[in-house]
Amino acid sequence: MPYVYILRCSDGTLYVGHTDDLASREETHNDGFGARYTAKRRPVSVVYSEELSSTAAAITRERQLKGWTVGKKEALIAGDQPLLKSLSVRRRK
Repeated sequence: MPYVYILRCSDGTLYVGHTDDLASREETHNDGFGARYTAKRRPVSVVYSEELSSTAAAITRERQLKGWTVGKKEALIAGDQPLLKSLSVRRRK
């Protein structure tokens, strides 16, 4: 099954990706072969994941999450639906 995931890096930053094998992918990141970004910020740990119906759906969700602010990603990780909803309100310029 395809997954989208969020890693917390050793420096506290977040990394979003997708995979078909979550446990293996975390290990790959921690071995320094996952992504250049995470290779410099090891160890990393999976703090959030979603199982999706297809690889295309996982890629779409990954792109969506990559566009979110850190605060919104943290609310998602924490499962704080009220905060996530309030952060999702479009602000007028």
